[in-house]
Amino acid sequence: MSAVDQAWMARALQLARKGLYSTHPNPRVGCVLVKDGQVVGEGWHLRAGEPHAEVHALRQAGDKARGTTAYVTLEPCSHFGRTPPCADALVAAGVSRVVAAMQDPNPQVAGRGLRRLAEAGIEVHAGVLEAEAREINSGFIKRMETGLPLLRVKLAMSLDGRTAMASGESQWITGPAARRAVQRLRARSSVVLSGADTVLLDGARLTVRADELGLDAEQTALAAQRQPLRVLVDGRLRVPLDAPFYQAGAALVASCAAAEGFAAEGRELLVLPGSDGHVDLARLLAELGARGANEVLVEAGPRLAGAFARLGLVDEYQIFMAPKLLGSQARPLLELPLERMAEARELKISDIRAVGDDWLVIARPL
Repeated sequence: MSAVDQAWMARALQLARKGLYSTHPNPRVGCVLVKDGQVVGEGWHLRAGEPHAEVHALRQAGDKARGTTAYVTLEPCSHFGRTPPCADALVAAGVSRVVAAMQDPNPQVAGRGLRRLAEAGIEVHAGVLEAEAREINSGFIKRMETGLPLLRVKLAMSLDGRTAMASGESQWITGPAARRAVQRLRARSSVVLSGADTVLLDGARLTVRADELGLDAEQTALAAQRQPLRVLVDGRLRVPLDAPFYQAGAALVASCAAAEGFAAEGRELLVLPGSDGHVDLARLLAELGARGANEVLVEAGPRLAGAFARLGLVDEYQIFMAPKLLGSQARPLLELPLERMAEARELKISDIRAVGDDWLVIARPL
């Protein structure tokens, strides 16, 4: 792996990130075509059903594509889906070398695209900046490998680890910059999920508000075109149908019991009985994965967030910490009853950064 290959792959990854808010349920992919040290074509995947990154780059390059090196952040596809195989397009264009960041975890591809290229006499390399490529598509990769989406839990807390006053009042713990960051988390997600307590206490709608994203015009326009699926976990159907959550558009409600006349006006009821009136959360995630969800963002109170944690279903915590003290009577971050130090849940902190006046801690269970 040369420094030149890494530099061009870094550009391809930059292009792939342009699809952060729009490619669901597809992966985010970028492609750069290089000849004699110059870019002759580049592209990125915009949304499902439209041309893949390689096709955009080939169209831009035209006849100049022949003899180029193609840098692609994900192995070119080898099967007919909603679009033709990109591996065949690269062969037909006369590309002489293909450098892929990683093999496609999709069982329909899984090395077949690279083999197709090699059999056509194209020089093939894989594994350039693979860690960075996997990070961009961590949800897609998990769904392809396990059938489950990546579960990201967003929490906002005070410096003393509290999320709301004893009354349930929680608006606003964090400042405007943190709230914009949360909007971006929603926009990149396939699903935004919450529980009855949060929806009842906060009047939560869980929608993406384009004017609060803090993105450039191009990315704002892309994010505004797609709302993530809003999912409400409401085991006993406590949230009334005139609540702001239901007035905000289509939603999927996971409950333990069926209800007459519920499925109307974009509402879908998914019955997933659990124990003691609690929805089977593992089955819910499996259902969301089967529907093509790559990333699920949980914005919930300590009970539901704690339930996901206790079941070992959380892949990542994004914790926004405000420079405030809410006191010992305020609500905790998670309902996670532990009695001994040996029971402590260990996390690996991958990032800490300032977000306005607040701090963001990104941590993953070990």
